[in-house]
Amino acid sequence: MPVIWLIDAYRVGERAQVRALVDALGWPCETKVLAYRKRVFLPHVLGQSTLRGLEPKSVAALSPPWPDLVVTCGVRNEPVCRWIRDQSDGKTRYVHVGRPWAPLDTFDLVIATPQYRIPASPNVLNNALCLNSVSPEILERERGVWQEKFAELPSPRFAVVVGGNSGPFTFGPKAATRLGREASQLAAAQGGSLLVTTSSRTSEAATKALQTALFGPNYFYRWKDNDSANPYKGILSWADRFIVTGDSVSMLSEACATGKPVRMFDIGGMRNPADESSRDFRLGGTLYAFMLRWLWRPLSRDLTKVHSRLREMGCAAWIDEALSTVRVPAESDLQRSVVAVKELLGEL
Repeated sequence: MPVIWLIDAYRVGERAQVRALVDALGWPCETKVLAYRKRVFLPHVLGQSTLRGLEPKSVAALSPPWPDLVVTCGVRNEPVCRWIRDQSDGKTRYVHVGRPWAPLDTFDLVIATPQYRIPASPNVLNNALCLNSVSPEILERERGVWQEKFAELPSPRFAVVVGGNSGPFTFGPKAATRLGREASQLAAAQGGSLLVTTSSRTSEAATKALQTALFGPNYFYRWKDNDSANPYKGILSWADRFIVTGDSVSMLSEACATGKPVRMFDIGGMRNPADESSRDFRLGGTLYAFMLRWLWRPLSRDLTKVHSRLREMGCAAWIDEALSTVRVPAESDLQRSVVAVKELLGEL
């Protein structure tokens, strides 16, 4: 049975993706949590194969016997994984999840999503959405955990899953107020209720504006770091329908994985870049929009590619569009990824 090293990602969303893949493979796995040297960026910028970007303790943790497979995400881990493969004389296979920074031929397999605009290649699997661990078993378990909190809210229950600023798009008080009103109107029109959760990227100003704009029966959760009582998975299980801000591919992925109707909310400029009336201004967003249009493509990501793909597949629609049925692909992105990895290792 192949042995995996999971070089843990250093961002929460990316960490969830690589762990979901490793769990689905079901092979023995050792997780390596690395510490990085500050101000050392040339190894990953230049696509090198080296450990120079790591702290000494992390270097010492990487020693033979080398694994059959190394899985990771994030630019800082790229030189490390290439180094591990080199030490194994090429026997270790390197699977990278998410945006690749080095040339594609330096990876054995890249598992990515549309916003990175990665060209077709034999070693690239372009999925529609991010890998995640949402499953019927998890949803059923969480439904029991949160029954006392959510069962008495009138149905249909609309989950309102809120992100924040992302690239050229800004989720500020103006967008938050609009979201609160539109979500409340949808729920009221059907005699339902709202299950609202913010996230780590939701600003305090946007959180306040959103909560103020809500009306009708609702449950509102303000995100807290390391909160054991975070109701997110309970909301996934109890929601009948979803409204997800279009800035978060990971939250859209998890909502779609439930098999329930998903509507996307345009936080401003996602459907019509020329429409300034609905936007919150942010200097960083303006600069990113310039970078997205004029600079080197790998420096930016285009979230509108994800929105278009979901609408084409019938998996999601915009908040003002009809979505009477939900198309659930026969094979999930996670299942496709598992097959691709097993083929890479000759396990199929």
